[in-house]
Amino acid sequence: MRNYLNTLLNEKGLDLETTIEVEGQEWGTNFIPLQAVVDFLSECDDSTQEKAKSNLIKIDFHNGDIMHFFTYIAKFIAK
Repeated sequence: MRNYLNTLLNEKGLDLETTIEVEGQEWGTNFIPLQAVVDFLSECDDSTQEKAKSNLIKIDFHNGDIMHFFTYIAKFIAK
């Protein structure tokens, strides 16, 4: 999964040091680096990884912004 994500981010010209700003319920504003989201997804179970990869493939196929998906995951992490 990590290799797939790194390849995808490289193809899209995104830096792992990109910071995603999301609101958390308890701690307010969170600044989560894209690297932390990649690490989180890489540590998830196989089923979750397959769902994430499938969603990213669909987003990419339709020329969508994959950062919206990574922001969604960052919001989950911030909870």
